[in-house]
Amino acid sequence: MLQPKTAPSPVAVITGASSGIGYELSKLFARDGSHVVLIARSADALRNAARTLTQISGATVTTLAADLSRRDAPEEIVTELKRQHLQVHALVNNAGFGLHGSFMKTDLTTELAMIQVHVATLTHLTKLLLPDLVQTHGKILNVASIAAFQPTPLMAVYAATKAYVLSFSEALANEVRELGVSVTALCPGPTPTGFQQRAGMGLSRLTQGNLMRAETIAWLGYRGLMRKQAVVVPGWKNHLSVWTLRLLPRNLGVRLARTVQESRRAVTTSR
Repeated sequence: MLQPKTAPSPVAVITGASSGIGYELSKLFARDGSHVVLIARSADALRNAARTLTQISGATVTTLAADLSRRDAPEEIVTELKRQHLQVHALVNNAGFGLHGSFMKTDLTTELAMIQVHVATLTHLTKLLLPDLVQTHGKILNVASIAAFQPTPLMAVYAATKAYVLSFSEALANEVRELGVSVTALCPGPTPTGFQQRAGMGLSRLTQGNLMRAETIAWLGYRGLMRKQAVVVPGWKNHLSVWTLRLLPRNLGVRLARTVQESRRAVTTSR
């Protein structure tokens, strides 16, 4: 007697998936039965993440090591997905990093790589995978930041790239809604994921106090994605911050953002 064919699992592609919010999102997709494609720069970190993910969820996991600061990375990723006959149902553009400091002194090479990852690669990968997502009535989750709502001195390039992510996501959500595709922008505040250390934010006021955990942010973002919300700002403090800044004169908001970004040491020295 022939057994009925089992429908293939939906495929979720997640960038920056070896740690932090990206990894926590991958756990949620895997828990709900998705075939998870993890993308990050480090092959070793990906293997470790995939091994743990398989153990805790039993999900099928594919890993693709890729440096998303390279212009040809999106084409290579999509070529490999097609080679493995993986039709995408969800795309999570999570990969990113920050850089803290005066624009006069920060490293240009790092900033150009940031623009490539946050803006160009996100846009390129979305463009290439959108036909799949239209066919599957899929979902896109773009990870922005609460910095997307406000010009941010001492993280000028980072905030500008995240403003692009938010604007692009909201516009695309409107365009593709009639095609059955939903787009969500996740805008977290500071999160203890190692981001602050890489960005050089160890003494920034923004990193002080109780920060939301990556697991919580991922769950709220995932829930918002499933509910087809256009924008998700996790946490009431972050909500309050966003709405307060919207009510303030823009120049005052920029000055307040500068104060938040300044380090305690810098403030003490200046006094």
